[in-house]
Amino acid sequence: MTARHLLVIAHTGRNDALVAAGQVCDQLRSAGLTPVLAPLQSEILASHVDGDFVTLGKDVSLAELELIIVLGGDGTILGAAELTRGSPAPLLGVNLGHVGFLAESERDDLPWTVQRALAREYEVEDRLVLDVVVLEAGKEIFRTFAINEATIEKASRARMIEVALEIDSRPISTFGADGVVMATPTGSTAYSFSAGGPVVWPGVEALLMVPLSAHALFARPLVVGPDSVMAVELLERSSASAVLWCDGRRGIDLTPGSRVEARRSSEPVRLARLHAGPFTDRLVNKFSLPVTGWRGPGKE
Repeated sequence: MTARHLLVIAHTGRNDALVAAGQVCDQLRSAGLTPVLAPLQSEILASHVDGDFVTLGKDVSLAELELIIVLGGDGTILGAAELTRGSPAPLLGVNLGHVGFLAESERDDLPWTVQRALAREYEVEDRLVLDVVVLEAGKEIFRTFAINEATIEKASRARMIEVALEIDSRPISTFGADGVVMATPTGSTAYSFSAGGPVVWPGVEALLMVPLSAHALFARPLVVGPDSVMAVELLERSSASAVLWCDGRRGIDLTPGSRVEARRSSEPVRLARLHAGPFTDRLVNKFSLPVTGWRGPGKE
């Protein structure tokens, strides 16, 4: 019988996440599995995990993972996706943070969540991811990915940056701004949302471009096709430098003349789903939207 490998990742700066990791590992062992821990977390988690475990990269490869159980908020889930990029295993998030849009269950449901994971009672949902490239003088100097968004932001608080927006090799507009967000539908409820961008349902295949505090008459958020290529050029006339951040985790400084391109990645991020409810319900619950008085046909 082939061994099953479930990776447990926790927010190591939160005691409740460390305790939850110990509980998950105990439940996995009770089911006859040996928990898998990430190499950078195993030493910290060892004091909260009683019994044996194996280490990712040393004892188990990314290709051998069946599922990744993530204990924390959206930031922890994004970090887990970065760590396990290239693995076919989906991520199952348990929210210990605030909104937890990427998470599938809450702390109180932890034993039930692990039970469902052990029984393989979940659906896998593929989410669009961005491939992001930085070019200088036509040469690639940086490449990464973004699950939520790639953001070009001014590096100096005192000065705007001058940017040119481009879709599919055609110019859209130039203006001064605090920055530009290029987002996925998943990221439409993150930074893009805060910047006034639209909420896009995860099942919609699209890319978003949202200016940040633009000094322009036309600087509306754009929603384009999934096969489009978005680009932002930091114009030579810009007197301020900028920085690129992807998911707030991976970044690089940008100088005038730099170009950032974002396109759909061939490798999506995979999320394990336990609840079959529509995204509308998730949106209402996560943002605590007022729906009192609704008498629609779906009301129970």
